[in-house]
Amino acid sequence: MDTDVLVAGAGPVGLALACALLQHGVSVRVVDKAQGPATTSRANFVHARGSEVLDRLDALGGLAEESLRAMTITTYAGDRPMTRIRFGDPGLRTAAPPMVISQARVEASLRDRLARLGGRPEWNTGLVAAEQDASGVSVTLADGRVIRAGWLVGCDGTGSTVRGLAGIGFPGVKVSERFLLVDARLDTTLERSGTSGWVHPDGMLGAMPMPGDQWRLLAYDPAFRESRPSEEQIVERMRRVLPERTGRIRIRLLEATWASLFQVHRRLADTYRRGRVLLAGDAAHAHAPFGGQGMLTGLGDAENLAWKLALVIQGRAGEPLLDTYEAERRPLATKVLSGSTAQTKINIAAGPVGRFLRDRVLLPISNYGRLQRWVTYGTSQLWVSYRRGPLGGRGGRPRPGDRIPDLPCERLDGAPTRLHAELRGRWAVLGGPDALDAARDRLGDQVVLLRPAGRSLPAVLVRPDAHLACKGGPAELARWLDGALH
Repeated sequence: MDTDVLVAGAGPVGLALACALLQHGVSVRVVDKAQGPATTSRANFVHARGSEVLDRLDALGGLAEESLRAMTITTYAGDRPMTRIRFGDPGLRTAAPPMVISQARVEASLRDRLARLGGRPEWNTGLVAAEQDASGVSVTLADGRVIRAGWLVGCDGTGSTVRGLAGIGFPGVKVSERFLLVDARLDTTLERSGTSGWVHPDGMLGAMPMPGDQWRLLAYDPAFRESRPSEEQIVERMRRVLPERTGRIRIRLLEATWASLFQVHRRLADTYRRGRVLLAGDAAHAHAPFGGQGMLTGLGDAENLAWKLALVIQGRAGEPLLDTYEAERRPLATKVLSGSTAQTKINIAAGPVGRFLRDRVLLPISNYGRLQRWVTYGTSQLWVSYRRGPLGGRGGRPRPGDRIPDLPCERLDGAPTRLHAELRGRWAVLGGPDALDAARDRLGDQVVLLRPAGRSLPAVLVRPDAHLACKGGPAELARWLDGALH
């Protein structure tokens, strides 16, 4: 066996999965058909849940300091402001903030963490065939080499080669016509404290500040019919669109660093697993960029899959544990797809009824603080719970499957720490040494014993992805683990 896990795709999801697997002591190789790391990216926002995942991977680094805190969205009709949404604390404790940051910078931070763990992406390495049997997967690369891996995970995007080789369907529908996307420097009076958007009969327009004195411009433009426009043509089209839709607000495009076109499609894989082949991120689900849910959902996929796959590889769990990956993550993807599709349809509403509902009903009520807190809560994904899944449970809160906030804790020697900082490839017992022994009997040494600082909690076992496994003493903990792992 050349490696325990072969990950196809060195984007944020593949890199996060590789880092998490290495934290769990599993060997992994990452291959990507691209010539090298991406320098541009469509994703440019990491919500609090994504920042938490990066923190637990010890890959957050200096991203928080480098990112912007553009936490408002102001919507205009021409030069007249209609609504201003403020994103704030949804009331769920987290030590990791939401960030306006390029996906390329997130990937760079993950590559740095991967290097510290002893791994590296293998660029210019595409897949052309994969055959699996009872003990592993034989993967043929484009250069003719064959890699033998215990498991193959496709993190290779919406056009996933792995998904195609596994014969997994990816049904869906087109949601929108073309959007223009341009990253550029602007001459503008807009403040860089938040995103600005315009509603217009010809299509919505958005301007989002980015680190490094850059702005991201996004315009819905179904009238742009060039079949294969160059970047220069896209930029010139954006230059024409800006004054048409922004009224008297000064916003002039000076110099573009990247331009692209995209359409919104809604797709969901028929299954996340076929034998020893699994999917994560955009290879499993594709949806609109509105709300910043794509990279966020993919990072959650990676963290959820990693600890389960590690236990199976280490012989501490049976393969049925891997079925809980799809059972926990696919319903979330379905919900995200529905939400992003609805938001896209609102943004691009072209008919008089749709525009009336958006401009006269939905936008005005978005000024209410309670609704704004609800929006922050919804997009953060801090609310995600698996209590209704096969590893969830009932009882008083928190319930098995619920997210556990990043609590201040103490190690046994009294040293202060944080719960999520201790979960880097490990489980956590908040309780007594008897519960720790019961956990280590079944999970090995990757379990840490902590005391919550300044508060009383029932004895609990916390999963590596910061979700509650179970509550109770050694007997309850042992019973849960025996049921979950076998």
